[in-house]
Amino acid sequence: MLSYNTSMRHAFPDKYSNLESPIHRLDPRVKIISFLWIIIISVTTPPKNFNHFGIYLSSVFTLILLSKVPILFILSRSAVVIPFALLTSIFLITTDSGLMAAWNVVIKSYIGVLCLILLSSTTPFPALLNGFQRLKVPKIFILLSSFTYRYLFVLLDEIMRIRQARDSRCFKGRWIGEAKVIGNMVGTLFVRSYERGERVYMAMASRGFEGNSKVTSHQPALSEVKGLQACPERSRRVTSNDILFITAVVLITSIVRFY
Repeated sequence: MLSYNTSMRHAFPDKYSNLESPIHRLDPRVKIISFLWIIIISVTTPPKNFNHFGIYLSSVFTLILLSKVPILFILSRSAVVIPFALLTSIFLITTDSGLMAAWNVVIKSYIGVLCLILLSSTTPFPALLNGFQRLKVPKIFILLSSFTYRYLFVLLDEIMRIRQARDSRCFKGRWIGEAKVIGNMVGTLFVRSYERGERVYMAMASRGFEGNSKVTSHQPALSEVKGLQACPERSRRVTSNDILFITAVVLITSIVRFY
């Protein structure tokens, strides 16, 4: 019999955010701006500048090594984007210009995903939201990100329960029958997700929710919650190490890009 406990095993994006490294100790705002700058620089780089992309990748992997996040974890997560990038450019590779366009899509997508994975792996999610808030990001974006993160794992549990129900009935169909069953599963998931969203909204509205949500700052009380040990209380001021890091990132990438 399948164990229901398996439905609660999740690969959290910030599972390595409690490590100790120079990257982990940086202010969330500095990391957000720095990685966003790397993404912008790589996106604006002409695809024919292969050596530039090599330097960008080398810089990102250097930061990964400094962060002490397992390299296999980063590679396995980042590899997910490659099939999607190839799928969007598969019809472009019939010509030389099309091959260059496909390379452009794949390499820029991969660098962007690497930066996002490193950002989420070195910053606890509450601290990340707090960083966005202090950067004056629109509240609706922060609110949607918070709800997406919280209920993503609830929906994953829902998917696992549906799969467990299917497997417990010893389902062994051919691909046509299996496609029909999977279609029914997807439909059931959409209906349950919609109903859950309606229930959550009604519960929030009944408690006076008006579209505003407070993002918890780095307070001592948070450090007592399991999984948030990496959110120590710290000054709101950016330190000299933060300034040195963001300056180095901007200078190196800008020199490579424009010279």
